[in-house]
Amino acid sequence: MRSTRSSFAALCLTLMVMLLLPMTLRAEGTGEYIAIRKEGASRIAIVLDNTAAKGGKQSEWAKSLDATIKEGLDFTGLFNLLPAPLNIRNAQNGALDLATIASVGGDIYAGGSVTKNSGKPVLEMYVSDASGKELLARAYTGTELQLRDMGLRFCADLVELLTGKRSVFGTKIVFVSNRTGFKEIYMCDFDGQNTVQLTNSRSISLTPSVSPDGNYLAWTDYTSGRPDLYIKNLATGQKVSVNKHGVSISPAWRPGTNTCATTLSYQGDQDLYLIRSDGSVERRLTNGGGIDVSPSFSPDGSKMAFVSTRQGGPQIFIQDIGSGQTRRLTYSGTYNTQPSWSPSGNKILYSSMQKNGEINIFMIDVDGAGLLQLTNDSRNNEYPSWSPDGSMIVFSSTRDGRRKLYVMNADGSNQRPLLKMEGEQQQPSWSVTK
Repeated sequence: MRSTRSSFAALCLTLMVMLLLPMTLRAEGTGEYIAIRKEGASRIAIVLDNTAAKGGKQSEWAKSLDATIKEGLDFTGLFNLLPAPLNIRNAQNGALDLATIASVGGDIYAGGSVTKNSGKPVLEMYVSDASGKELLARAYTGTELQLRDMGLRFCADLVELLTGKRSVFGTKIVFVSNRTGFKEIYMCDFDGQNTVQLTNSRSISLTPSVSPDGNYLAWTDYTSGRPDLYIKNLATGQKVSVNKHGVSISPAWRPGTNTCATTLSYQGDQDLYLIRSDGSVERRLTNGGGIDVSPSFSPDGSKMAFVSTRQGGPQIFIQDIGSGQTRRLTYSGTYNTQPSWSPSGNKILYSSMQKNGEINIFMIDVDGAGLLQLTNDSRNNEYPSWSPDGSMIVFSSTRDGRRKLYVMNADGSNQRPLLKMEGEQQQPSWSVTK
């Protein structure tokens, strides 16, 4: 096993090399890759032009689209957004003046127009590099109520062109909030917008988890006076509970299946079981003594990370689902909880209580190497959860006094609040939903 120090040094060296390499972008339909990031730059400098419109309703649409695109691209942390110079277009023929793009330090240019077709908006977006070579040209249609979606679809296409991934656009985050005086489950867009309440138990609802296909929500509910597992079909609203004595807590869905793992105690010890979406028990997963909680599955569903006290204080363990073989992952720290397996399959996040009483978030390779601390000197930071593309992490923190949701890049940089909402928010889970 490699040492933590050598792995961390290798990681730093890799990041330094990556920052010195120019970013490449595949031109639309050509298969070519074009260097668009200047050497030494950590972000792509994009000159973002205002969306052109012909007055009236179209100008209102343009302002809304401009705000959505700017906020969406900024949220990813990939771009340095530059306003378009006033003289970016030739006054006589409207052609782009490429010299002005270079003069403000732009690597690429993005702009477009919105028109009306049968009363509905049509957004046409164009992206080029600083030499004027077309990289992307695409139209987006929808209704007036879908303007935000249209703008984010462009953001998603641009990021996919840059990275090969869809980024976080279109994903959802479920979490717990006490804004009504009760702890209920809520859902919001990736950027904290469009918050909706999913439960109304008027009790205590905790640890929400959405199935990979977006069909089911599982959570722990105290309506009966004890912790029970509930599973809700998000399309039909039908809800079932796991009818077992004892506790049922902290569910997590297994990829590729309609089963989730949760802790049950009806057979004595608090062990992990696989539960079907109808609330029935498929099988028992752990039987190692102590308390087993907080499951998180590898992307292929073949392995499960979880917390166990079988060797003393809570530590992270990994079990092979097929063979049942289990190994301990964490050895640094005496109180490690809340694992979250990365979408790439090679990293696991977790929370660790420090000697000073603070709780911080760490990342570790699945082989136990590469330990990296992501939060520091910011009170309690808990419940880390990966974005579906692995580029970001959502977590809860008390750094400003009350528990609130924050996001950060996967390397721990760019930590900032996620949403403005009354009360406290905690226990986030980032998921892909329909």
